[in-house]
Amino acid sequence: MSYKIGVIPGDGIGHEVIPEALKVIAATGVSLDTVDYDLGGERYLRDGIVLTDDTIAEWRGLDALLLGAVGTPEVPPGVIERGLLLKMRFDLDLYVNQRPFLAPDGSHDFIVIRENTEGTYAGEGGFLRKGTPAEIATQGSVNTRMGVERCIRYAFELAASRERKHLTMVHKTNVLTFAGDLWDRTFNEVAAEYPAVSTAYNHVDAACIYFVENPQRYDVIVTDNLFGDILTDLAGAVSGGIGFASSGNLNPDRTSPSMFEPVHGSAPDIAGQNKANPVAAILSAAMMLEFLGETDAGARIRAACADTESLVGSTTEVGDLVASRV
Repeated sequence: MSYKIGVIPGDGIGHEVIPEALKVIAATGVSLDTVDYDLGGERYLRDGIVLTDDTIAEWRGLDALLLGAVGTPEVPPGVIERGLLLKMRFDLDLYVNQRPFLAPDGSHDFIVIRENTEGTYAGEGGFLRKGTPAEIATQGSVNTRMGVERCIRYAFELAASRERKHLTMVHKTNVLTFAGDLWDRTFNEVAAEYPAVSTAYNHVDAACIYFVENPQRYDVIVTDNLFGDILTDLAGAVSGGIGFASSGNLNPDRTSPSMFEPVHGSAPDIAGQNKANPVAAILSAAMMLEFLGETDAGARIRAACADTESLVGSTTEVGDLVASRV
């Protein structure tokens, strides 16, 4: 069986780490039929194209998407983020962002489930009297019962499948009394359906402290879009660095293809020097294979990447080493 995969190298080091991820997949024996897409900041600077509806429609016929990294310093902030990344998430309904974190020494192993299509990233807000001394800017957080519940339910299902069977909700319910109340009530109602899963709640500021001082306390975490964005970067920092941090933007209902990407950015300062760490992209590829049902191949890639201290060298050398281990 061959899977039809859309490949978006993007910008900067994306063009270097994605070939290594594809090399490792090939070493597993899983067959891919890849379709390349030239998207990102560099494409935008050439012709003003970010992401068209026609491309989104074409993607609906694919099994998955693999993204390298996007963004260039010459493009104003928000153009690529909203026009490409968020458009992908919203139009393809990639409502779960799943990011696993395993410490190199094995001291902690947890997964963050971030709601991926609502919250402050939904784009609600605007300006009044912009450019004047009396300017007002508002930025709302959009939370629906459907969006919150489906994310929380996914997190409970994931926690139930793991050995520790523990789920922590992270929010700021003492200050965000409307959105927090919706999240809290939904979490408790869904929890009643999963008696085998133990639960806890942390304020987001406390969770930041625990991530640094005692990450072993966590198994699965579920949180909203903004808090999840911040927490997962911190989690990468305490789990070996973002060069090892993988992620999946998932449509668990499989009504559209899911997208997999390393957490790091395009790193223009080291682009083209064959020195970027490809492991995050390789582990994202492993997540993609697992989501497609190729669990053995995904597990082999994870095992090949487990000894992170030995994964040294240039981008291509690390890719070759992981491929040889697979």
